[in-house]
This record gives sequence, C-alpha cells and structure tokens, in this order.
Amino acid sequence: MSRLVTLFTGQWADLPLTDMAQKAKSFGYDGIELACWGDHFDVPRALAESNYCDQKRKLLESHGLKCVAISTHLVGQAVLDSIDVRHQAILPPHVWGDGQPSGVNARAADEMKKTARAAKKFGVSVVNGFTGSSIWHLNYSFPPVPSSMIDDGFKLFAERWNPILDVFGECGVRFALEVHPTEIAFDLHTAERALDAIGHRPEFGFNFDPSHLLWQGVDPARFVRHFPDRIYHVHIKDAIRRLDGRSGILASHLNFGDARRGWDFRSPGRGEVPFEEIIRALNDIGYNGPLSVEWEDCGMEREFGAREACQFVRRMDFAPSGRAFDAAFEKA
Repeated sequence: MSRLVTLFTGQWADLPLTDMAQKAKSFGYDGIELACWGDHFDVPRALAESNYCDQKRKLLESHGLKCVAISTHLVGQAVLDSIDVRHQAILPPHVWGDGQPSGVNARAADEMKKTARAAKKFGVSVVNGFTGSSIWHLNYSFPPVPSSMIDDGFKLFAERWNPILDVFGECGVRFALEVHPTEIAFDLHTAERALDAIGHRPEFGFNFDPSHLLWQGVDPARFVRHFPDRIYHVHIKDAIRRLDGRSGILASHLNFGDARRGWDFRSPGRGEVPFEEIIRALNDIGYNGPLSVEWEDCGMEREFGAREACQFVRRMDFAPSGRAFDAAFEKA
C-alpha cells in the first residue's frame, strides 16, 4: 500500500529534532508527525521568523522524510479544561502566563488559531490534537448529573471552538481531534454529539487512534466506518486489557506501566487492537493518509519498539483488491 508510515514525535520531544529525524529515518519511516513542543515545531517562531518553516522542511528533506501533519495536543487540552496546577507542566510559559484559569483558556484558544496559521505556512493540511473537556469529571453520574449540565458542556465546546475552526477554515487546514478520555469526544456517541454541536462543519474531524477505544469496549473498525468522511489522520497504537478480577478499566489510580492496571498501552502488534479489521475499514472508506505510529509502551525500550513498529505497520498494511475474487467466473 502507498500510505506513508510516519512516526509521531510527541514521545520523543526530549530529543532535538536533528537527532529525532536521523533516528526516524534509520528506523525505516517515510516521515514524521511533528509535535508542537520541544524544539520539533514552535508555533510562535513559525509565524514570527520568515525562514523557520523552510529550515524545518530542509532538515526533514535532508533525511528523506516527509511531514503532512503537526500535532498540538497539549495546548488544545487547555481550551476547554477547568485549569489547575497539572496544566502548568504541559503548557508553554506564554500560554500558562499567571495561571489564572480564564486567561489560560483564552490564551490556549488564541494559540490554536496561531497553530492553524503556522500549519498553513509550513504546508500541512492537518493539525491533530485535543480539545479538553469541561464535563469529563461528570462521566460517572453521581451525584446525579442533570442532562442540562452535559448540554452546557457541548455548548461551551461550540462556543470556544467555532472561532478557532473559523481560522482553520480560512487557512484551508483541518483539525483532527484524537478521540480520547478527557476530551469532549471519547467514544462513538460523544463524537457524534461533538459534530452535532458544531453543525458538522468540515474543518473538524478525527485523528483515529484505536488504542483509546479498545479498552473502553468500543469497536475501532466500527468507529472508522461510522465516520467515513471524518477520519482525517490515523495513529497506530496498541493496548491490552488485563482484567484479572482485581483491577478494572478505570485503572485504580495507577500510572501507566504499573502491572496492576486493568489496561495499558502496548507497542503496535503486541496488544489486542484488531489492526486487520481496521485496515479493511480504512480501505473501505478510501483513507489514503498516513499511518502514524504513536509509540507508547512503558515496558519496552523505545528505539527497539519504534523500529519494530515501523516493520509491523508495513507488514499489516495492504491495498484493497479492486476486483471480486470470483470475477474470473463472470460471463463476458
């Protein structure tokens, strides 16, 4: 199949991009999906410096790498979230500012608009990321949650994100939400509701990541087929459930990598994600974008994992047939 196999750099932001590009090429990737943190892609510099984007392109091209998407998960999270001390660790200082919650929300929204403009300048048409959520903490309905509170959460999503999406539309760039716990959309039904809230505008779609659906019990391939015109980008990431009767899918307040958790992420091909069915579903909807490895496995050395993951994606990707297997028996 001709789909690009790329590597998301978010989990490698401790390395300078010069090193990351060399490693990605040596692992066998066609390109990289640049994170908007570390030194991989700096939105303010991209807009302020006339040669910044050209220099990034030249660096990637010198390693034979392509880039068709950038990702801004960390800043996007702060647009809708109720801000607390946790956000300071993930936000750039100019977005965090004095930490006053409403100011952080506003600066994060402004940074998202700038990210759309930077993406256009850099020459990519998709920005992946998070939206945050003001209602995630209401997921378990006790004390009982009035439906009006959930309605208000989706109204706030539309209120804060429509102006951002207006800029994405002006720039000819699409925003791809990674459907994920703690976001306004975390499964199929909430993804539908998010689209309804913004009138199904074309600037908003999904960065499909099956790992976040699997442990919830959502069929990843069914998600793809349910949103055939909204899969703007694909992450390849795996997960596994370890429901041993002691820990459940809520994971017991145990951090990733703790063997007592009821589920955890795995290197692609080493978990339970049904990649065979996902590739068939992607073929059915005509998805020709990249398959981007988001490598997260606390139990495996990351360079070994990233190299193996690239090989795995190439093995499991395939083109649709284009003909019925029994076409030879058809009458002329």
